[in-house]
Amino acid sequence: MNACDGFTFTYLGYDGADLTESDYRETWQLQRDVHARVVAGEIGPQVLFVQHTPVYTAGKRTEPHERPQDGTPVVDVDRGGKITYHGPGQLVGYPIVTLTRKYGPLEYVRRLEQAVIDTLAGEFGVPGIRVEGRTGVWLPADGVRPERKICAIGVRVAKMTTMHGFALNVAATSTGLFGSIIPCGIADAGVTSIEDETGAAPPRLVDVARAIEPQLERQLSFALTSGPERALV
Repeated sequence: MNACDGFTFTYLGYDGADLTESDYRETWQLQRDVHARVVAGEIGPQVLFVQHTPVYTAGKRTEPHERPQDGTPVVDVDRGGKITYHGPGQLVGYPIVTLTRKYGPLEYVRRLEQAVIDTLAGEFGVPGIRVEGRTGVWLPADGVRPERKICAIGVRVAKMTTMHGFALNVAATSTGLFGSIIPCGIADAGVTSIEDETGAAPPRLVDVARAIEPQLERQLSFALTSGPERALV
């Protein structure tokens, strides 16, 4: 099938069992390379799925005092927002799609949120929500715990085409190093994961990726012209 005819979903570091850890800087360069090809019309819309080695990424609004001092690498990136953490047990998705006048950056972010919300509810029984004035997907306060983020979203749009994306906490281990920062600059909320919310063993990251694929296709259908194909890298 012509790659320009539909989404291509790529599982970086897939070893036949699950996604292995991938270096952030190498993946970021891959994003830039893929972005250039999408902009040039050489390939159609892409989604890269990855699990990163431990790293903090600092968006454009990160202030000096918000940077951690625990020795974990910090990479300054060209997306919006502040600082966040990526690491084992977290599924990161990088959709690289061309937007339209009707579907601009804000609508794109809302559609990413909805894809995650629908996946959490439909596949894992986790009631994710939006919180007014905050980006990402959250769990509501329950009288014991405050609002807590399960999925962070940060994007960059260049030449009407997206980069960066979402980071969904799957295993409880994925939230461990958030304690060294104020995630996304929000001090009055917590972080959580699918494992924390269900009390069950975490699903494989590749299974979560496969579950979210149809939701991304549905929400981002403005960039889609035909069915998906998958690539294992």
